Amino acid sequence: MRTTLMFLAAFGVASAQAAGFKLESPDVKANATMDKKFEANVFGCSGENKSPALKWSGAPKDTKSFAVTVYDPDAPTGSGFWHWFVYNIPANVTELAADAGAQGGANLPKGAAMNRIDYGFAAWGGACPPPGDKPHRYVFTVYALKTDKLELPPDATAAVAGFMTNANKLASATFTAKYGRPAQKK
Repeated sequence: MRTTLMFLAAFGVASAQAAGFKLESPDVKANATMDKKFEANVFGCSGENKSPALKWSGAPKDTKSFAVTVYDPDAPTGSGFWHWFVYNIPANVTELAADAGAQGGANLPKGAAMNRIDYGFAAWGGACPPPGDKPHRYVFTVYALKTDKLELPPDATAAVAGFMTNANKLASATFTAKYGRPAQKK
C-alpha cells in the first residue's frame, strides 16, 4: 500500500509539472488556417515551403532535450503523413525560428537535427493536401525528453523516430492548425 501511495504521489507531481507545458506559434494559430507560405512546393503545390516559428514553455524540470513534430492524420495514405521531425534540441532552447526547417539544418539550434519525413528528405515539408479535400489537420507537437540525445540511424523512418521519442517522453504539448487547397478547375 505504501509503495502504491508513493507511486501515485510521484506520478501526481510529475503530472503537475507537465500541466503547464504549452506550445504556440506567432505564425500559426491553433485551430486556424495556415498561411500559403507554409505550403510545400512539390506535388503540384506552390507554396514557399517555410516552417513556422514555434515557442514552448513550462517543460518538466527534468527535461534533457526536446523533439518537435508536425503530422497530418488526414493524409490519404492509410497512415497519415509526417511533415517535420526535429530532435536533439537542447534543453535550454525553447523555440525554433521561422524557417528552421530549411534543407541542410543551418537554421536549427546547435546540436539539433532533422529526421527524414514522408517526403523522403530531412527538412520541413509543407502542407500539400489533395485539391478539393476538406482541410487537413496539422498537429504540431513538442516533446520534453528524459535523454540528452536520441540515437537515430541516418536513414531512420519517422515511425522509428516517433518510437524513440515516445520511449523517452516526459511530457508533450500540442496544437492543431488546418490547411486545404481548392478543387482544380476542369
